[in-house]
Amino acid sequence: MILSVRFTPAALPIALIEDLSPVVQAFPPDAALVDVRGAQRYFGRSATELAALLRVRALAHHGLDCAIGVGANPLLARMAAREARPGTTLVAGDARTFLADKPVAALQGVGPKLARTLCSYGLDSIGRIAAAPLATLQRIAGARAGRELQERARGIDRTPVVPNAAARSVSSERAFPRDELDRDRQRRALLSLTEELGVRMRREGQVCGSLALTVRYADRSTTTRGRTLREPSAHSAELAAAAYAIHESLGLQRARVRGIALRAEGLTPAERAAHQLTFDPADDKARRIEAVADRARARFGPGAIVPGTLATQDRRHTCRTERSARRAVVR
Repeated sequence: MILSVRFTPAALPIALIEDLSPVVQAFPPDAALVDVRGAQRYFGRSATELAALLRVRALAHHGLDCAIGVGANPLLARMAAREARPGTTLVAGDARTFLADKPVAALQGVGPKLARTLCSYGLDSIGRIAAAPLATLQRIAGARAGRELQERARGIDRTPVVPNAAARSVSSERAFPRDELDRDRQRRALLSLTEELGVRMRREGQVCGSLALTVRYADRSTTTRGRTLREPSAHSAELAAAAYAIHESLGLQRARVRGIALRAEGLTPAERAAHQLTFDPADDKARRIEAVADRARARFGPGAIVPGTLATQDRRHTCRTERSARRAVVR
């Protein structure tokens, strides 16, 4: 059996999970897959009991709550974890019964475009995809993709849990306290996200090949759009420029935005990536400053150096808070 663990707030105490099973595949910042088949025999407990033990330990040692999905394979475990509420365990029992009534967009590997295409053919639920002839799915999605689609719809997933596997993507998200229509505030959130992802990738010696931006609206619908970088990079300025371009392409205008998430995809080791040299002294200077800032953050903490735009915004917020406090005292 496989456990899919999601921690709240975002944190990943791998050492705590490895106390139960050494077969752990991390998905930073807040998720992990755990193969507990060996642990079931060793501890003499079921997967559900091990999940409850993990939740208690996470709460006792780290003050973290977690939602856990239990399934026969990573696909079912992940889908169960997405539905589980914090502090609970959801078991995906019979695969056909668990998946049957779920919308096609909930199936791993089905993006918005493919979901719309499948729905146009009446295949709007996972159960209907599982019952559809293979030849039909292959005509819609392609030979290989159609076969994989049918297998996943029937709860078949041969993907192993790989310990210490290199992450293929990293992501981060910013939620707004209220519906946000201000374009500048949305861009500041994007700048904060690119800084965070850039620092994380440079610290781990990685670069990304593309960015994917997801915007969540007040009605809980989302829009996702990606862009391939001109070369693999972890340079914050390049990431910010690409994120701004994606944001502009959405044409949000007066959209009520509730949250923004940014995902860096196609991660590769930085030493394997090629960098096109330029004769622009500004670019070289920016990269040297970035390296110095990273060393300062490593020594004094992530908030030691931040972009001026973000620092100005934080200062304005602090001033407003102080003025409000003074008015309250006067009253």
